[in-house]
Amino acid sequence: MREVQINGIKIRPGQAVNIELPIAKLPTHTLIDLPIFIRAAKEEGPVVLVSGGVHGDEINGIVTARRVLEEIDAGLELIKGTLIIIPLVNIYGFLSNSRTFPDGRDLNRSFPGSKKGSLAGRIAYILNEEIIPQIDYGIDFHTGGRMLTNHPQIRVDFKDKKGLELAKAFGTHYVVNSKMIDKTFRKAAYLAKKHILVFEGGESMRIDELSTEEGVNGTKRLLNYLGMIAEKPEAKDTLILSNSDWVRSRASGIFNSSVKLGDQVKKGQILARISDPYGQVKIPVKAPSNGYVIGLNNLPVINVGEALVHVGKL
Repeated sequence: MREVQINGIKIRPGQAVNIELPIAKLPTHTLIDLPIFIRAAKEEGPVVLVSGGVHGDEINGIVTARRVLEEIDAGLELIKGTLIIIPLVNIYGFLSNSRTFPDGRDLNRSFPGSKKGSLAGRIAYILNEEIIPQIDYGIDFHTGGRMLTNHPQIRVDFKDKKGLELAKAFGTHYVVNSKMIDKTFRKAAYLAKKHILVFEGGESMRIDELSTEEGVNGTKRLLNYLGMIAEKPEAKDTLILSNSDWVRSRASGIFNSSVKLGDQVKKGQILARISDPYGQVKIPVKAPSNGYVIGLNNLPVINVGEALVHVGKL
């Protein structure tokens, strides 16, 4: 029988275990723990990680992971396998409403980390040494940046065939080809022959119910596909997008979008207009190709070169 063990604690079949993993201290010498929730079925099966808050200001991902935990604890039966749920990974960023750590480092660019490195490096090291070796698969919940909203989507490198298979099983609105970036959580797991999906939905510092609901439902569809639960929410009409590009601003001014998230657009279609504050200048923003709006800038005032509309292409 396969054994899951985290921080020296062995998880036995049928157990529900909460672990508080000590990670560091605040400057006040207040100890910071990383809460980890493990729910094991009686029957052996896949070990799946559900994580949120790798970026501390991406609150919607935290809420989504927490809601998965709540549903399991409220009676959603695990038939086989084990769930490891970490709703909030970057506690430091969460405390300061920040994407990064106090020293400005991005946890998702710090893997595999170091036992004696920066704060971000130390957390990355814990995840790399304590969590990644235990899992088979994972779902890491993210949102767009500040004032950037993402339509629910799974990002996976299409070269990862198993990852693509799992992304289709997740069954959300879009599956987007996204190459792995060095030093990310996803790349570190892949190098260990594990497969982590990245879910993107909503905007940082916002709660987006559409993205939360779709994140939870997609997780259930994936767990059902792996034979871990019986429930299977109805899948969306998933589109497989081979690549995507942000349409950027050619001028500074007031940004007024004429498209919404999820819209299908055609090459040459006007996506938005940029005007000066006085209405004397109006510059159209056109779609460079056919595609679908998977991300949108919500800022009303933008500068030249800023990302405006994210268009995914078949």
